[in-house]
Amino acid sequence: MAKPLEYNATLTERIDVTDALTLFRVTPDQPPAQRPWFTPGQYCVLGLNNQEKPELGSVRRSMSIASAPEDEGPVEFYIRWVAKPESENPLTHLLWKIKAGDRMYMRAVAAGVFTVKDTVGVDDPRIRVMVAAGTGSAPFVSMVRSEVRRNPAADLSKWVLLHGASYPADLGYREELGQLVARNGLHYWGTVSRPKEAAGWSGDTGRVEAFFEGERLADLERRIGLPPGGFTPSNVVIFICGLTGTITGTVVPLIDRGFVPDFKRIREALGVPPELAASVFYEQYDTEPVIHIKDPNVVEPLRARMQAALGRS
Repeated sequence: MAKPLEYNATLTERIDVTDALTLFRVTPDQPPAQRPWFTPGQYCVLGLNNQEKPELGSVRRSMSIASAPEDEGPVEFYIRWVAKPESENPLTHLLWKIKAGDRMYMRAVAAGVFTVKDTVGVDDPRIRVMVAAGTGSAPFVSMVRSEVRRNPAADLSKWVLLHGASYPADLGYREELGQLVARNGLHYWGTVSRPKEAAGWSGDTGRVEAFFEGERLADLERRIGLPPGGFTPSNVVIFICGLTGTITGTVVPLIDRGFVPDFKRIREALGVPPELAASVFYEQYDTEPVIHIKDPNVVEPLRARMQAALGRS
C-alpha cells in the first residue's frame, strides 16, 4: 500500500466542462520561488489519498500543465474522468469527489521534454502542427497561452492546433482558442468523431488523425497556406499528444511525406539514418513503440515507404 500523502496544495477552483472533463486549478502552499518555474509542454504530479478505502492508500499521477508559465495564481490542469481504469485506485475517481477549497497533493516541480525548446528549438522557423486528442490539448494550450502572455500581439500564424473529440462540448478551450484565431492568427480546427449525435455541428468531422489521410492532407495544406505537396519536414514539424491510436494514426500516413518520429527503436526499424533530425514528436507514457516493429508484416512495408520518401527528399 502506498504511503499516505502529506497534502501541500489546495484545489482553488474546478470548472466542469462536461460530466467527464474538468479544469482543476490548484494552488501549492509554497509556490516555486523561481519564475517561470516550468516550460510549456511539461507536466507535474498530482495526488490524493483514498479516504473512502484507506486500505488502497494514495495515488499520484503526472498531469500536463495547461497554464502558461507566466500566469500568476493557480496552476491549471485539464483532466478526463477515466471510465475504464487499469488501476483499482484511479486518481480521476478521487479527483471527481473533491470540491474547491479541498486539500490535495501537488509536486510543484515540472518535468518532461515535450517542449519546443527541447525538441526543435525556439528559433525553428517551421510551422508547428499540434495534434491533440481529448485532454491532449493541455500542453498545446500552455504553449500558445505563453506566447500571448509574453506578447499580447504575438503572431501565431505558424501555430496550428488540430483538436479531436467525440462531441463539440468535449472540445475544451474552443472559445479561448477561437479568440486567438481572430486576434493572433492561430490556425485552429476542432473535429468531432460522432457528428450524428452533434446536432448543429458544421465543423470538421472524424478523428483528428484523419487530417493526414489522402485528400484531407491536401486540404490541410491549403488551409495553412502551403503549396500542394508542401506539407513536408522542410516546412512543418509535428507535435502529438493523445492516445496511442492518435499517435500511430498520425505517424504512419506522414511516413510518405518523409516525417521521422523521435523514437529510437522506430527510427532503427524504419532504417532512418541516425544523423537525420526528427520531425515528429509525441508525448507517450508507454515504453512500447506505437508501431508494431517486431511484426515483419507491419514494419517491412513501412520501412519501404520511409526509404522511398527519404529517397525523394
